[in-house]
Amino acid sequence: MPEPSPVDTPLWVGVDLGTQGVRAVLVDGSGAVLGSGSAPLESDVRAGERHEQDPADWWRATCVATRAALAGRDGRPVGGVSIDSTSGTLVVQDTQGRAAGPALMYDDRRAAAEATRVQDAGAELWTTLGYRMQASWALPKVVWLVAGGAVPAGHRLAHQADHIGARLAGHAVPTDWSHALKTGYDLLGAAWPEAVLDRLGVDPAVLPPVVAPGERVATVSAAAADETGIPAGTPIVAGMTDGCAAQVATAALAPGQWCSALGTTLVLKGSTPELLHDPSGSVYCHRNPDGGWLPGGASSTGAGVLTTDLPGADLDELTERVRERGVPAGATYPLAGRGERFPFVADGAEGFDVGGPADPDPATRFQRVAHGVAYVERLAFDVLAGLGADVSGPVVATGGTSRNDWWTQLRADVLQRPVAVPEHAGSAIGSAVLAAAPPGELAATAAEMVRMRRRFEPDPSRADELTDGYGRLVEALHDRGWLEPKFRPNALPGSHRRGEARRGLAGEGGATFRAVQDSKVAFLNSETAGGTAS
Repeated sequence: MPEPSPVDTPLWVGVDLGTQGVRAVLVDGSGAVLGSGSAPLESDVRAGERHEQDPADWWRATCVATRAALAGRDGRPVGGVSIDSTSGTLVVQDTQGRAAGPALMYDDRRAAAEATRVQDAGAELWTTLGYRMQASWALPKVVWLVAGGAVPAGHRLAHQADHIGARLAGHAVPTDWSHALKTGYDLLGAAWPEAVLDRLGVDPAVLPPVVAPGERVATVSAAAADETGIPAGTPIVAGMTDGCAAQVATAALAPGQWCSALGTTLVLKGSTPELLHDPSGSVYCHRNPDGGWLPGGASSTGAGVLTTDLPGADLDELTERVRERGVPAGATYPLAGRGERFPFVADGAEGFDVGGPADPDPATRFQRVAHGVAYVERLAFDVLAGLGADVSGPVVATGGTSRNDWWTQLRADVLQRPVAVPEHAGSAIGSAVLAAAPPGELAATAAEMVRMRRRFEPDPSRADELTDGYGRLVEALHDRGWLEPKFRPNALPGSHRRGEARRGLAGEGGATFRAVQDSKVAFLNSETAGGTAS
């Protein structure tokens, strides 16, 4: 464990506005967590394409969480607070900065029709930025709200983090370019795209000014200090989306480094010096506050399928039953619903099994799902490599499944590279690191503050049989028409395929992945407890 910093050095507050609750942490400059708090959100309303929350509930939960986190501050100074929130969530504010109605949440899809208009109106810009507009993104919601008369004169739109930042400051605050991405902000031109907005009938004045994540935008007011426990005058630092903040909490911010969050779904994020362009739209890039880009993608697959496949199962007990087993006879493409978004886009995709018994026992079912998730994770790295990303660096694993050592070891074995698990993870931690980081020093600050609990070394003796299982799943995805031919394994099904398949996939992605497997990654040296090696 890191030594706590001296009592006269500043502490840092990170606030994570999630879907189901708000979490706050208080950390020192060494990364030690000195306090934490959380509170549930109780205003969630879902009906069909609609998903709303009451912004007043955000503030109530924020106050509860921050008061708990700062309860043991003992008078030590607070150097700053930063807020992350769900990407694409919007609220209309009135002339006084108060919420003028319920917030449209990140997955509200009532603007699906507008998304087509938005894509067409800015197609050239979106292509340049490397993504396609989607129905749940914020700009289609802006167009829908404006067209419906929900943004009258003097009102403006704010992202979820902006709204809570304004409550802390007592006045409106700028947004950051991370939250603004899905609202159509031009990350290359560093401006709202006025020509595109004009074609869509949106006055740029309804959108907030934009600053870099990590920039000081205001200070905590005396009134907010009374409610939150955060001292008056504490700097409010522009944040990032929850996904980007979670990446900061892994310190995977240098080119070649990646973090992989596996919970209900699988999310990969990394760092590249150049903007990646994915014609399919499954990968898009945030700007890195240090320079360069933060590409990533979010799969619809993950451990969530176990909720429906094995309801009420004791996963710890199932893990013990499969711990000493070899590779199962089949694998599961672990998609609980319909439609995939990463590492490929296929609206009609559905989960399926490859080989093995038609009705496996619970332990075998769990094992096949775990292998399937690991194979999808490997495919995601191959796809990223095929787009030109450097995937040669270490992987940091977070999410609920990272607490399962057997599953994490399996992921290291499938990827054939080290996988590390941090002591503390989550978006609130990342926001605290962002609050502490001087401009241009986010990666260096994260390296100092993020500590790893354990690293898992790959077992080379399992490479052939796991690659064979991986190849079978990729073949099945290709045969269904969901995966591009260039990501199909070189060899035919069967045991004779193993030697060639282990050397990688066809195309650029395979060449890069082969280089990864052959490289010797100097990763998380035991004498360098803070941060990751580049």
